[in-house]
Amino acid sequence: MRVLIVEDEHKIANSIKQGLEQEKYAVDVAYDGESGLDFAIGEEYDVIILDRMLPKTPGIEIVKKIREKNIHTPVLFLTAKGQTEDRIEGLNAGADDYLPKPFAFAELLARIRALSRRPHRNTGAILKVKDIELNPHTFEVRRLNKAIILSNKEFSLLEYLMRHPNQTIKKDQIIAHVWNYEADVLPNSVEVYVNHLRDKLGKPNIIHTVRGFGYKIGDK
Repeated sequence: MRVLIVEDEHKIANSIKQGLEQEKYAVDVAYDGESGLDFAIGEEYDVIILDRMLPKTPGIEIVKKIREKNIHTPVLFLTAKGQTEDRIEGLNAGADDYLPKPFAFAELLARIRALSRRPHRNTGAILKVKDIELNPHTFEVRRLNKAIILSNKEFSLLEYLMRHPNQTIKKDQIIAHVWNYEADVLPNSVEVYVNHLRDKLGKPNIIHTVRGFGYKIGDK
């Protein structure tokens, strides 16, 4: 399952990201409203966690804009503005849930799970490219009905590629979505994990190198 966090406090955002990844969620992070809106419009998520007070584009405006575009991904406001009138304003703008700061991660996780069970879009559908199937909810990957065990990063990388079949994905796009520009990511990390995936997925190879650009999954 894939979650977007839009939070300008890096410590909070990174703490939530780490906790969700331990639960085997794929997580993208944006630290300002403008980037968060781009992610929300350009990618598919099961849940969006959104701060209200953001630089560049406020959280309320983000919700309104994605709803105007008929994007129905569940949105959970996570913010210090927790008064009754603030909650009403957020919910009326199109949010689905509201959790004031400070919060317990266990409660946040429970709310995310509850929101993800609500029908909204087809983001949780099984992804299929050639003879490979990936289930975003159960974290299962199969090729010709044979189970393939992947690490969290390998799963996130494969899911990202499979959401864009037969499209060339640049290395910096992969780093942004799989590693979120983590400080410890190495220049050759993408190549290393692509090779890991190729080894685990087996033959024939389905992940192709587009020299000078990046990678794509599907037809060569």
